[in-house]
Amino acid sequence: MPMSERDISILRHIISYCEDIERAVNRFGHSYEAFHADKDYRNCCAMCILQIGELGGHLSPEFRMAHGEIPWDNIRGMRNVMAHAYGTISVQTTWETIEQDIPVLKAFCTSILEKSCDC
Repeated sequence: MPMSERDISILRHIISYCEDIERAVNRFGHSYEAFHADKDYRNCCAMCILQIGELGGHLSPEFRMAHGEIPWDNIRGMRNVMAHAYGTISVQTTWETIEQDIPVLKAFCTSILEKSCDC
């Protein structure tokens, strides 16, 4: 089943926010210590994670079901914490998301777009 134009657009935006996080890591320093010490660095990445979660929530239910290997509910949940209870999320958890989950999500979205369209 072909993807909707809306899902394609959302995946492109998710990739863009993943790239924003990559640029922040390159700019501020690729270390937990730098991340922990710099509030601007943390806020920059938190805003991108929030936006990714928001976008993921707008993917069609069909797309999310077809691609259950990505934890869409967890991504949305992280967005909710970032938006509504920012002070309660650990710096370590955010860093782990940046280091482990964002590259996987970007690679997934890129792969899906490459397979699904001439983007």
